[in-house]
Amino acid sequence: MTTNADTGGERLLYGCMGLGGSWDTTPHGAADVAAAEQAIEAALDSGITAFDHADIYRHGKSEAVFGEVLARAPGLRERIVLQTKCGIRLADGDVPGMYDLRGTSIVRRVEESLGRLRTDVLDVLLLHRPDPLADPQDIADALTSLHRQGLVRRFGVSNMSAAQISLLQDCVGLPLVANQLEMSLHRRDWLEAGVLVNTAEAASNGFPLGTLEHCRAEGVRLQAWGALAQGRYTGREETPAERATARLVASLAEAKGTTPETVLLWWLQRHPARITPVVGSARPERIRACGDAARREPELTHEEWYRLWITARGAALP
Repeated sequence: MTTNADTGGERLLYGCMGLGGSWDTTPHGAADVAAAEQAIEAALDSGITAFDHADIYRHGKSEAVFGEVLARAPGLRERIVLQTKCGIRLADGDVPGMYDLRGTSIVRRVEESLGRLRTDVLDVLLLHRPDPLADPQDIADALTSLHRQGLVRRFGVSNMSAAQISLLQDCVGLPLVANQLEMSLHRRDWLEAGVLVNTAEAASNGFPLGTLEHCRAEGVRLQAWGALAQGRYTGREETPAERATARLVASLAEAKGTTPETVLLWWLQRHPARITPVVGSARPERIRACGDAARREPELTHEEWYRLWITARGAALP
């Protein structure tokens, strides 16, 4: 199978966590598949061709409804990048939720995802969360096996620091191509960790210093989940800083002939780390509002980018 998965240049990812109905084990229905189809069509219409999953989303139902849509649309699989994640186990009865990156578990979860997605290969597999009990060599052996079998093309991580990525990369012979982190105009610790060095504010910033720089130096593409800040600047402002930022976002959007959602995504894309935002809404109209971020280069000046940052901070830079 040939896809566009090897380009690595996607401007946006569509995050499929909102697809599949309820967050429980109740089987999905026809309405859930129809809603997924509408969201996928909106993403494609907006120029988004990369789709992000995880095996736990809606207890596997997000992958399942997506697989049904793929089965109904001959040729669609060849036009998209399909990414999923594994490594989190949801609570089940008396068994608590936990992280699980044992090699045998990784292989089993990938096989299950392939079945739900109705495809024979994943373009990208991300390890969803660090597992403190994981053996990096055991992980490496599992990833190598999946690659040799033709089940996964590329690998990456999610929610990991530079040190964790380096330890894993030392064992894995294949390049780790992505690190997915929560990043937005609201969640700015990834950005401010490097700016607050030698200031009193640094003590309250828990982001692992050097992670952004490591990813840039090693060619690990940063993917930003939560990129639209859960609507904080586009309708659900709750603080004075959020209200001021929403006004600024709306003003910039009007001046540039685009949407507030696009301005928020441009703010991430304008960073030289080449951040790829993940759009997670299941609402077709909100997905389409992000289209200019997939089709146009970020149209924010140096000064506009800083104004957004400082306004969202609610305070001047140190």
